[in-house]
Amino acid sequence: MLNSLRKFFEVVLEYFVIFLMVILTAIVVVAVIYRLLGSSLAWYDEVAAIMLAWITYYGSALAALRRRHIGFDSVLLSIPMPARMWAVMLAEAITAGFFILLAWAGYTVMTILGGMSLTSLTWVPISFTQSVIPIGAVLFVICQALSLPDYWRKTAGGVSLEHAEIEEEVETEMKKAGNA
Repeated sequence: MLNSLRKFFEVVLEYFVIFLMVILTAIVVVAVIYRLLGSSLAWYDEVAAIMLAWITYYGSALAALRRRHIGFDSVLLSIPMPARMWAVMLAEAITAGFFILLAWAGYTVMTILGGMSLTSLTWVPISFTQSVIPIGAVLFVICQALSLPDYWRKTAGGVSLEHAEIEEEVETEMKKAGNA
């Protein structure tokens, strides 16, 4: 059940982030063409900045699900057991606490800005654009929780996520080199 829920979140987030990247790319290309033709889109800068923020927040949740954020596996794995697992619990609690606080603050900001709209596209409410903060923060906590059991097992077993990723990339490159 947990693995299927994790896979569901991974697929949905992956496709949504790809969708946002395609939209941002299209906006940038259209804006460049307009500038080359001698006019410019008034809304481009504002919308592109918002799109980049959305990609960052939702991509961050996807990275949390895959445990691909910058970490210090070597330091963590050098801590003897059971203190290592206490360190994992502390780090997870601090991270979750931060994102829960971010979700609350983002929601508060969203409600304060409720009646405002974008400067260039007055029909777009700022609360819609800022919704990424609480939604992204909650998604990060959910993704962190979904990836925790596997991370817990690997950390308890002394398996480094960083080294496994590096070894996987080296193996892939070696296979490519062998086929060339």
